[in-house]
Amino acid sequence: MIESKAVSTTTVFEAPDALGRTQQILKDPANAAHVPASELLGETMSLNFGPSHPSTHGVFRIVLDLDGELIVKAKPEVGYLHRGDEKIAENMQYNQFVPYTDRLDYLAPLANNVAYACAVEKLMGWELPARGKAIRVICCELARISAHLLGLGASSMDIGAISVFLFTFTEREKIYNLCELLTGARFTTSYTRVGGQIRDLPEKFPDQLYAFLDSFPRALDEITSLLTRNPIFIDRTKNVGVISKEDAIAYGLTGPMLRGSGVEYDVRKARPYLDYEKYDFDIPVGSVGDCFDRYLVRIEEMRQSLKILRQAIDTIPGGPVNIVDGKSTLPVKEEVLQKMEQLIHHFIITTEGIDAPAGEVYFGAENPKGELGFYIHSLGGGPNRLHIRAPSFVNLSIIPKLLPGHMVGDVVTILGSVDMVFGECDR
Repeated sequence: MIESKAVSTTTVFEAPDALGRTQQILKDPANAAHVPASELLGETMSLNFGPSHPSTHGVFRIVLDLDGELIVKAKPEVGYLHRGDEKIAENMQYNQFVPYTDRLDYLAPLANNVAYACAVEKLMGWELPARGKAIRVICCELARISAHLLGLGASSMDIGAISVFLFTFTEREKIYNLCELLTGARFTTSYTRVGGQIRDLPEKFPDQLYAFLDSFPRALDEITSLLTRNPIFIDRTKNVGVISKEDAIAYGLTGPMLRGSGVEYDVRKARPYLDYEKYDFDIPVGSVGDCFDRYLVRIEEMRQSLKILRQAIDTIPGGPVNIVDGKSTLPVKEEVLQKMEQLIHHFIITTEGIDAPAGEVYFGAENPKGELGFYIHSLGGGPNRLHIRAPSFVNLSIIPKLLPGHMVGDVVTILGSVDMVFGECDR
């Protein structure tokens, strides 16, 4: 029987007769069977989840309205890390903005560099040489594995599987070593330039990549053996955070969030770029759309990335890695040191930047979190306007619909399955 102290206010309800129905139940508890639970008068508690909470994986706040431990309403608040990247780009040359892309999804800087460079090259009408495309594919797939490993390790640790975090970071360290060999940096690489890369593959890189490709499958099997049949992990993720196929499409979700709900959409297949149509790989999809399906999709995506990486390094063509354009690309360094004309040309390109034509373009790439897109509006010279389609921001839009009906303890699991990065979300 509902005690009278529970009847404290009517502001919780929009229905005008809610108080009357509750009073009827107080007089005769048998009436409760005929009244929907949502119309019963009671109190809710507001709880701030974040903005400084370890399982939000960044500075992120959700205002939860709770009925006991049941979530009634969820209101996400983003923007705590806003840096104004899109506005900053308006006052820059195209190549000057490359380091800013490192700091979007900072778990996959190589892939961010590639997506941005491809957008500007689309505006310029440039086509990268075959070797340059293959190197970019290698960068993107290494970044995908690295980002998924961190997302897997961090989300597993959030729900108690601490050992998984240690295993995933051991493997990420190997990828960081490859990044350091390739770019000279481990984290913020800034490897790509508009029209190519800063350098070709180092001589030792293929052998070290092969060593990683040979060792990683066994390590991934060991990691998944700790989770896939673990009854605690299954109970925490199965039928939790279910996103229907219709909702996934309606909210514009992309990446593993979309494919986990059974939608077979991947930008690498739907709108191929960098010769992805030449590589043999599959698109993993889920069937239920819950946290467990999203976990399985990311695991399989790592296996497919290994498959792509091996094809790319096995068949990598020779030739140049950069666009050959006398007016808009930097001359060879050796010539700059020896010839006055090349020195002058280098100075002009460095100080004035690429003279891009007027127009507008959009380019979207399949990044670890989903479709990372760059829209560029140009009046000639540098970008007049630049907009970044950040998949983490779009994927978070479903939170108000996804969380209600779950328990407070499920929030950690669901946020881990979304796998957002707030450097990208709050760009």
